[in-house]
Amino acid sequence: MDIHVFLAVLAAALLHAGWNAVVKVGLDRLSSIALLSLVQSAIALALLPFFAAPAPASWPWIAASAVLHSGYKLFLVRAYEHADLSVAYPLARGSAPLIVAVVGMLALGETTPPARIAAVVLIATGVIVMSLKGGGAHISGKAVAYALATAAFTASYTLVDGIGARSADSVAGFTMWLFVGDGVIMLLCGLGARGAAMFAGMRHAWRSGIAAGAMSLGSYWIAIWAFTLAPLALVAALRETSVLFAMLIGVIALRERASAWRWLAAVLMVCGVVMMRI
Repeated sequence: MDIHVFLAVLAAALLHAGWNAVVKVGLDRLSSIALLSLVQSAIALALLPFFAAPAPASWPWIAASAVLHSGYKLFLVRAYEHADLSVAYPLARGSAPLIVAVVGMLALGETTPPARIAAVVLIATGVIVMSLKGGGAHISGKAVAYALATAAFTASYTLVDGIGARSADSVAGFTMWLFVGDGVIMLLCGLGARGAAMFAGMRHAWRSGIAAGAMSLGSYWIAIWAFTLAPLALVAALRETSVLFAMLIGVIALRERASAWRWLAAVLMVCGVVMMRI
Protein backbone atom coordinates (compact mmCIF):
# COMPACT_ATOMS: atom_id res chain seq x y z
CA MET A 1 0.00 0.00 0.00
CA ASP A 2 1.51 3.32 -1.10
CA ILE A 3 2.07 5.93 1.60
CA HIS A 4 -0.51 8.37 0.16
CA VAL A 5 -3.17 5.64 0.15
CA PHE A 6 -2.15 4.60 3.67
CA LEU A 7 -2.48 8.16 5.02
CA ALA A 8 -5.75 8.75 3.15
CA VAL A 9 -7.35 5.64 4.68
CA LEU A 10 -6.21 6.72 8.15
CA ALA A 11 -7.83 10.11 7.48
CA ALA A 12 -11.00 8.27 6.43
CA ALA A 13 -10.92 6.32 9.71
CA LEU A 14 -10.66 9.59 11.63
CA LEU A 15 -13.65 10.96 9.71
CA HIS A 16 -15.55 7.76 10.50
CA ALA A 17 -14.87 8.21 14.21
CA GLY A 18 -15.85 11.86 13.89
CA TRP A 19 -19.28 11.24 12.41
CA ASN A 20 -19.99 8.59 15.04
CA ALA A 21 -19.27 11.22 17.70
CA VAL A 22 -21.40 13.87 15.97
CA VAL A 23 -24.37 11.57 15.30
CA LYS A 24 -25.33 11.50 18.99
CA VAL A 25 -28.20 13.92 18.40
CA GLY A 26 -30.69 12.60 20.94
CA LEU A 27 -32.87 10.84 18.37
CA ASP A 28 -33.79 7.18 18.47
CA ARG A 29 -31.31 4.98 16.64
CA LEU A 30 -33.43 4.33 13.54
CA SER A 31 -34.15 8.04 13.05
CA SER A 32 -30.47 8.88 13.57
CA ILE A 33 -29.27 6.40 10.95
CA ALA A 34 -32.06 7.44 8.57
CA LEU A 35 -31.11 11.11 8.95
CA LEU A 36 -27.49 10.25 8.19
CA SER A 37 -28.50 8.29 5.08
CA LEU A 38 -30.78 11.05 3.78
CA VAL A 39 -28.06 13.67 4.20
CA GLN A 40 -25.55 11.44 2.39
CA SER A 41 -28.03 10.90 -0.42
CA ALA A 42 -28.77 14.62 -0.76
CA ILE A 43 -25.07 15.50 -0.92
CA ALA A 44 -24.46 12.74 -3.46
CA LEU A 45 -27.35 13.97 -5.64
CA ALA A 46 -25.91 17.49 -5.60
CA LEU A 47 -22.47 16.20 -6.65
CA LEU A 48 -23.63 13.81 -9.39
CA PRO A 49 -23.50 16.38 -12.26
CA PHE A 50 -19.80 16.98 -11.61
CA PHE A 51 -18.64 13.39 -12.15
CA ALA A 52 -18.71 10.88 -14.98
CA ALA A 53 -21.29 8.14 -14.83
CA PRO A 54 -19.96 4.71 -13.81
CA ALA A 55 -19.46 2.10 -16.52
CA PRO A 56 -22.47 -0.13 -17.29
CA ALA A 57 -20.68 -3.19 -15.89
CA SER A 58 -20.66 -1.63 -12.42
CA TRP A 59 -24.40 -0.93 -12.08
CA PRO A 60 -25.31 -4.38 -10.70
CA TRP A 61 -22.59 -3.91 -8.08
CA ILE A 62 -24.00 -0.47 -7.19
CA ALA A 63 -27.47 -1.93 -6.70
CA ALA A 64 -26.14 -4.81 -4.59
CA SER A 65 -24.00 -2.44 -2.54
CA ALA A 66 -26.92 -0.09 -1.77
CA VAL A 67 -28.90 -3.04 -0.42
CA LEU A 68 -25.95 -4.29 1.65
CA HIS A 69 -25.20 -0.85 3.11
CA SER A 70 -28.83 -0.51 4.18
CA GLY A 71 -28.81 -4.02 5.65
CA TYR A 72 -25.66 -3.15 7.59
CA LYS A 73 -27.33 -0.10 9.13
CA LEU A 74 -30.54 -1.91 10.02
CA PHE A 75 -28.70 -4.82 11.69
CA LEU A 76 -26.43 -2.37 13.52
CA VAL A 77 -29.54 -0.69 14.95
CA ARG A 78 -30.75 -4.10 16.15
CA ALA A 79 -27.36 -4.82 17.73
CA TYR A 80 -27.59 -1.53 19.63
CA GLU A 81 -30.94 -2.63 21.08
CA HIS A 82 -29.15 -5.45 22.92
CA ALA A 83 -25.78 -3.86 23.80
CA ASP A 84 -24.13 -0.47 24.24
CA LEU A 85 -22.60 1.18 21.20
CA SER A 86 -19.10 0.86 22.73
CA VAL A 87 -19.59 -2.92 22.91
CA ALA A 88 -21.58 -3.79 19.77
CA TYR A 89 -19.91 -1.42 17.32
CA PRO A 90 -16.30 -2.64 17.70
CA LEU A 91 -17.39 -6.28 17.54
CA ALA A 92 -19.37 -5.60 14.36
CA ARG A 93 -16.45 -3.76 12.77
CA GLY A 94 -13.54 -5.82 14.06
CA SER A 95 -14.49 -9.18 12.62
CA ALA A 96 -15.23 -7.81 9.13
CA PRO A 97 -11.57 -7.43 7.99
CA LEU A 98 -10.89 -11.07 8.79
CA ILE A 99 -13.82 -12.13 6.59
CA VAL A 100 -12.62 -9.82 3.80
CA ALA A 101 -9.08 -11.18 4.05
CA VAL A 102 -10.20 -14.82 3.75
CA VAL A 103 -12.64 -14.19 0.87
CA GLY A 104 -10.17 -11.90 -0.88
CA MET A 105 -7.54 -14.63 -0.91
CA LEU A 106 -9.85 -17.52 -1.79
CA ALA A 107 -12.28 -15.92 -4.23
CA LEU A 108 -10.47 -12.89 -5.65
CA GLY A 109 -6.93 -14.28 -5.72
CA GLU A 110 -5.49 -11.34 -3.74
CA THR A 111 -2.00 -12.17 -2.51
CA THR A 112 -1.08 -10.73 0.87
CA PRO A 113 2.36 -11.29 2.46
CA PRO A 114 2.37 -12.99 5.88
CA ALA A 115 3.41 -9.76 7.64
CA ARG A 116 0.41 -7.93 6.17
CA ILE A 117 -1.89 -10.77 7.21
CA ALA A 118 -0.47 -10.50 10.73
CA ALA A 119 -1.18 -6.75 10.63
CA VAL A 120 -4.82 -7.39 9.68
CA VAL A 121 -5.16 -9.93 12.51
CA LEU A 122 -3.59 -7.54 15.04
CA ILE A 123 -5.92 -4.68 14.13
CA ALA A 124 -9.00 -6.90 14.11
CA THR A 125 -8.01 -8.50 17.42
CA GLY A 126 -7.50 -5.09 18.98
CA VAL A 127 -10.95 -3.99 17.86
CA ILE A 128 -12.61 -7.14 19.19
CA VAL A 129 -10.74 -6.94 22.52
CA MET A 130 -11.94 -3.36 22.90
CA SER A 131 -15.49 -4.60 22.38
CA LEU A 132 -15.51 -7.68 24.59
CA LYS A 133 -13.29 -6.41 27.42
CA GLY A 134 -12.92 -2.67 27.04
CA GLY A 135 -16.52 -1.74 27.68
CA GLY A 136 -16.72 -3.45 31.03
CA ALA A 137 -20.26 -4.62 30.27
CA HIS A 138 -21.82 -8.01 29.62
CA ILE A 139 -22.75 -8.68 26.01
CA SER A 140 -25.70 -10.98 25.39
CA GLY A 141 -25.93 -13.76 22.85
CA LYS A 142 -28.43 -11.75 20.81
CA ALA A 143 -26.08 -8.78 20.73
CA VAL A 144 -23.23 -11.01 19.53
CA ALA A 145 -25.46 -12.54 16.84
CA TYR A 146 -26.62 -9.17 15.52
CA ALA A 147 -23.10 -7.73 15.69
CA LEU A 148 -21.67 -10.68 13.72
CA ALA A 149 -24.49 -10.39 11.17
CA THR A 150 -23.58 -6.71 10.86
CA ALA A 151 -19.96 -7.74 10.32
CA ALA A 152 -21.08 -10.06 7.51
CA PHE A 153 -22.85 -7.13 5.84
CA THR A 154 -19.75 -4.96 6.30
CA ALA A 155 -17.51 -7.60 4.75
CA SER A 156 -20.00 -8.15 1.92
CA TYR A 157 -20.32 -4.51 0.92
CA THR A 158 -16.55 -4.10 1.18
CA LEU A 159 -16.03 -6.93 -1.31
CA VAL A 160 -18.87 -5.76 -3.58
CA ASP A 161 -17.62 -2.15 -3.56
CA GLY A 162 -14.05 -3.24 -4.22
CA ILE A 163 -15.05 -5.29 -7.26
CA GLY A 164 -17.60 -2.74 -8.47
CA ALA A 165 -15.36 0.30 -8.13
CA ARG A 166 -12.60 -1.44 -10.07
CA SER A 167 -15.01 -1.95 -12.97
CA ALA A 168 -16.68 1.47 -12.80
CA ASP A 169 -14.04 3.68 -14.49
CA SER A 170 -15.35 6.46 -12.21
CA VAL A 171 -14.84 5.97 -8.50
CA ALA A 172 -16.69 9.21 -7.72
CA GLY A 173 -19.65 8.30 -9.94
CA PHE A 174 -19.82 4.83 -8.36
CA THR A 175 -19.76 6.33 -4.86
CA MET A 176 -22.41 8.98 -5.50
CA TRP A 177 -24.90 6.56 -7.06
CA LEU A 178 -24.27 4.09 -4.24
CA PHE A 179 -25.27 6.65 -1.62
CA VAL A 180 -28.28 7.79 -3.63
CA GLY A 181 -29.53 4.20 -3.69
CA ASP A 182 -28.77 3.66 -0.02
CA GLY A 183 -30.69 6.82 0.90
CA VAL A 184 -33.76 5.73 -1.05
CA ILE A 185 -33.77 2.28 0.58
CA MET A 186 -33.31 3.68 4.09
CA LEU A 187 -36.10 6.21 3.49
CA LEU A 188 -38.46 3.42 2.46
CA CYS A 189 -37.43 1.25 5.42
CA GLY A 190 -37.90 4.12 7.85
CA LEU A 191 -41.31 5.04 6.47
CA GLY A 192 -42.36 1.40 6.50
CA ALA A 193 -41.35 1.01 10.15
CA ARG A 194 -42.42 4.36 11.57
CA GLY A 195 -44.35 6.28 8.95
CA ALA A 196 -44.13 10.07 9.11
CA ALA A 197 -43.22 9.79 12.81
CA MET A 198 -39.68 8.95 11.72
CA PHE A 199 -39.18 12.62 10.85
CA ALA A 200 -40.25 13.84 14.29
CA GLY A 201 -37.37 15.68 15.88
CA MET A 202 -35.14 15.58 12.80
CA ARG A 203 -35.70 19.29 12.24
CA HIS A 204 -33.91 19.96 15.54
CA ALA A 205 -30.88 17.87 14.52
CA TRP A 206 -30.27 18.98 10.94
CA ARG A 207 -26.97 20.74 11.72
CA SER A 208 -25.38 17.68 13.29
CA GLY A 209 -27.01 15.54 10.59
CA ILE A 210 -25.34 17.53 7.82
CA ALA A 211 -21.95 17.33 9.56
CA ALA A 212 -22.25 13.59 10.20
CA GLY A 213 -23.53 12.85 6.69
CA ALA A 214 -20.73 14.83 5.04
CA MET A 215 -18.04 13.12 7.13
CA SER A 216 -19.54 9.69 6.50
CA LEU A 217 -19.71 10.22 2.75
CA GLY A 218 -16.17 11.59 2.64
CA SER A 219 -14.86 8.73 4.75
CA TYR A 220 -16.29 6.00 2.55
CA TRP A 221 -15.51 7.85 -0.68
CA ILE A 222 -11.84 7.67 0.31
CA ALA A 223 -12.23 3.98 1.17
CA ILE A 224 -13.74 3.10 -2.22
CA TRP A 225 -10.93 4.99 -3.95
CA ALA A 226 -8.42 3.01 -1.88
CA PHE A 227 -10.13 -0.27 -2.83
CA THR A 228 -9.01 0.35 -6.42
CA LEU A 229 -5.37 0.84 -5.41
CA ALA A 230 -4.66 -1.66 -2.61
CA PRO A 231 -5.74 -5.14 -1.44
CA LEU A 232 -9.21 -5.05 0.08
CA ALA A 233 -8.13 -6.75 3.31
CA LEU A 234 -5.52 -4.07 4.06
CA VAL A 235 -7.92 -1.20 3.40
CA ALA A 236 -10.69 -2.87 5.42
CA ALA A 237 -8.39 -3.45 8.40
CA LEU A 238 -6.90 0.04 8.32
CA ARG A 239 -10.40 1.57 8.23
CA GLU A 240 -11.20 -0.11 11.53
CA THR A 241 -8.65 2.09 13.31
CA SER A 242 -11.68 4.39 13.49
CA VAL A 243 -12.42 2.52 16.74
CA LEU A 244 -9.01 3.63 18.06
CA PHE A 245 -9.67 7.23 17.04
CA ALA A 246 -13.10 7.07 18.69
CA MET A 247 -11.51 5.91 21.94
CA LEU A 248 -8.95 8.72 21.81
CA ILE A 249 -11.70 11.29 21.13
CA GLY A 250 -13.57 9.96 24.15
CA VAL A 251 -10.53 10.05 26.43
CA ILE A 252 -9.04 13.37 25.28
CA ALA A 253 -12.08 15.43 24.29
CA LEU A 254 -14.87 13.91 26.39
CA ARG A 255 -12.77 13.04 29.46
CA GLU A 256 -13.92 9.42 29.43
CA ARG A 257 -11.94 6.85 31.41
CA ALA A 258 -10.23 4.04 29.53
CA SER A 259 -9.62 0.67 31.15
CA ALA A 260 -6.38 -1.30 30.90
CA TRP A 261 -8.11 -3.59 28.39
CA ARG A 262 -8.86 -0.63 26.13
CA TRP A 263 -5.26 0.53 26.24
CA LEU A 264 -4.13 -3.03 25.43
CA ALA A 265 -6.52 -3.05 22.47
CA ALA A 266 -5.15 0.32 21.36
CA VAL A 267 -1.58 -1.02 21.50
CA LEU A 268 -2.56 -4.05 19.38
CA MET A 269 -4.12 -1.79 16.75
CA VAL A 270 -1.13 0.56 16.67
CA CYS A 271 1.21 -2.41 16.28
CA GLY A 272 -0.92 -3.63 13.40
CA VAL A 273 -0.80 -0.24 11.69
CA VAL A 274 2.98 -0.04 12.10
CA MET A 275 3.42 -3.61 10.82
CA MET A 276 1.26 -2.79 7.78
CA ARG A 277 3.71 -0.07 6.79
CA ILE A 278 6.90 -2.00 7.61
